[in-house]
Amino acid sequence: MTALTTAWVEELTAALGPDAVRTDPDVTVAYARDQALTAEAGTPAAVVFPRSTDDVVAVMELASRHGIPVVPRGAGSGLVGAANAVDGGITVVLTRMDAVLEVSAADRLAVVQPGVVNKALRDAVAAAGLFYPPDPASYDWCTLGGNLAMNSGGLCCVKYGVTTDYVLGLEVVLADGRVLRTGRRTVKGVAGYDLTRLFVGSEGTLGVITEATLALRPAPATDPVTLVATFATSAQTGQVVESVVTSGVVPSMLEVMDRTCIRAVDDMLRADLDRDAQALLVARSDAGGAAALAEIAELTRLCEAAGADLVHSTADPAEGDLLLAARRAALPALERLGSVLLDDVAVPRSRVATFIDGCDAISSQYGLVVGVMGHAGDGNMHPTIVFDATDADQRARALEAFDAILELGLSLGGTITGEHGVGTLKADWLEREIGPVSVDVHRSIKDALDPAGILNPGKVVRRRG
Repeated sequence: MTALTTAWVEELTAALGPDAVRTDPDVTVAYARDQALTAEAGTPAAVVFPRSTDDVVAVMELASRHGIPVVPRGAGSGLVGAANAVDGGITVVLTRMDAVLEVSAADRLAVVQPGVVNKALRDAVAAAGLFYPPDPASYDWCTLGGNLAMNSGGLCCVKYGVTTDYVLGLEVVLADGRVLRTGRRTVKGVAGYDLTRLFVGSEGTLGVITEATLALRPAPATDPVTLVATFATSAQTGQVVESVVTSGVVPSMLEVMDRTCIRAVDDMLRADLDRDAQALLVARSDAGGAAALAEIAELTRLCEAAGADLVHSTADPAEGDLLLAARRAALPALERLGSVLLDDVAVPRSRVATFIDGCDAISSQYGLVVGVMGHAGDGNMHPTIVFDATDADQRARALEAFDAILELGLSLGGTITGEHGVGTLKADWLEREIGPVSVDVHRSIKDALDPAGILNPGKVVRRRG
């Protein structure tokens, strides 16, 4: 550690206290990266654990004075390297700011700090008969600050939307330490630019979110009805997805797994799945009572019309959870086969089947296992490449397959990410998707809010030059 670094670390420790600032190597290396194993990562000079907005202000004021890079971080569940550390910088871990500050049933909102775990908020508002819908797969350990920074989605997006649809307002500490409040507590409000949405999904490159006011919904029915269907071809599955869209049925979930995922899950869970099926759909209705039964009856009809080999539905919550457990187990099941590189591509719902078949062709082309799972109801697919991380050739082929999948998604009129974000892993691809004018606008916004470029540098849009 240089004398200069020692000086600012001492200054930081004096401001926040010794228990909030760590520089020992076993701690700094533990906070060097998120779950994206192939994304580049540095080693922070210090890891800081603020407990309040004032603490974050102190960090940013110091970083601004000394020109130190700052990487905001939650639980580290991200998948694109957005929380990966920068050499010599400060990683700000927000997990100690974990208070649910307010739950208002009258206004259907909650005010939270960024370190609150997604599931903890769900549990906190359930007593008031309320519901926070965004449900990333890691909802039982990911934090809301990370969800906000990445604009996370989840299994129930087809009906309820993504994180940004529930953000009423934010408190954000800017690069120079000023505190910005955006948004409102009212249902409607259009005064000024929509700065709230600007910060949601900005991946910590524009400011550090220290508080959020989130919209809630009435809790869904406690008696959901669940359906599972298997198909011999991807085209049949795609026909169901299109029919769901055109029929007006809006299930709370409509999930898909391809044959590779089906077999991996069956090997892990011994769930007696149809190992010869090309695709498996899992759908759920939370409309309650007769309405849920009617929705599932219509979904059954659509599956049968598409030629499903099997259609089974249940109103038993325990059995329904078992069916959903198979879908939730898809990634862990693939992880048992080797290292995984999880992609996140969203395509128009009419192109879901073409995308699944295209990933199958990419699997054959690169000689690697590629399993596809995803949120069929909104077209957000998660192709997952399995490879041996210790084999340089397989690692190189995995990265090439990753790029081929992104190219496939764009060629089908899709986008390089539906919910995982850009980070470092997809920064070059973002420029390809949005074009030079949009890139220039992004950079102008970044320069206006963070002229020294200290906030999460290298993520999302790379700086000029």
